[in-house]
Amino acid sequence: MHPTERPRRLRRDGLRELVAETALDASDMVAPVFVDATADERVPIESMPGHERVPIAEAVPRVEEVLETGVEAVMLFGIPESKDAEGSRAWAEDGVIQRATRAITRETDATVITDVCLCEYTDHGHCGVLESGAGEPDGEADLTVANDPTLDLLGKIATSHAEAGADVVAPSGMIDGMVGAIREALDADGHDSVPILSYAAKYESAFYGPFRDAADGAPAFGDRRHYQMDPANGEEAEREVRLDVEQGADILMVKPALPYLDVVRRVDEEFDRPVAAYNVSGEYAMLHAAADRGWLDLEDVAAESLLSIKRAGADLIVTYFAEDVARRL
Repeated sequence: MHPTERPRRLRRDGLRELVAETALDASDMVAPVFVDATADERVPIESMPGHERVPIAEAVPRVEEVLETGVEAVMLFGIPESKDAEGSRAWAEDGVIQRATRAITRETDATVITDVCLCEYTDHGHCGVLESGAGEPDGEADLTVANDPTLDLLGKIATSHAEAGADVVAPSGMIDGMVGAIREALDADGHDSVPILSYAAKYESAFYGPFRDAADGAPAFGDRRHYQMDPANGEEAEREVRLDVEQGADILMVKPALPYLDVVRRVDEEFDRPVAAYNVSGEYAMLHAAADRGWLDLEDVAAESLLSIKRAGADLIVTYFAEDVARRL
């Protein structure tokens, strides 16, 4: 007996493209850019092939390179000239992100999203100011991020970025109440039109390793499991995201992307906000490593990975593949 249902009928060239359910476009992607106040020239990031830290003077040319591919948005990460316990260079008027943002918004048409966090700016590498934890005192091991004092600093950082011209601010520390504190600070300073892209469900993931090399933001001790989410938890993501929505988040980020496509789908189905997904450094590096050994075709797996993230429900994707995939598109 021959089948009456033949899905293959629609898989011929011409029809295949016409009925495709998901499309990936350069305008769906955001390219991360690392700006280094300590550098005099571009510095390749060994664990992230094709990416560099650029000095402040090279921030505009670097963004122009991104724009030439058709990608319209960048996310800025900064490496400051000095660090301290509070991360005070994060909100300095002459800080690395502030200077880069002013130049980029003045000289290009890029949409500038700025990372609002403290890990790159603190001398201990954690995402806020520290306090003693609830356990037995054990030197550095007993320290943890103090939630509420950190909120005040995040508000100062976001406001300084908005004043420099940032189009979007993106808090990434998973500090309870961060969206509300930033929204209040922005509105009080006259920046009520600046949207917040919240890292609403950010997991304490092993896939961040290369990024910590790139941004010089690895913890000097311990890890971030006490404030970033447990990879075992999916329902908790809905709670975290709901809190951010209630506090005024405009865009909701899930990070990482590929190991958490189920969470991307949950957030897309449950909340009436645009959904972002961060295709993180480890996801990028492992595909490069496999391609270097001849096991995978890098262009094909990069494009397929991003398509899967879009299919899961992401409206925009922060990815280190942005330029390469955009050129191919």
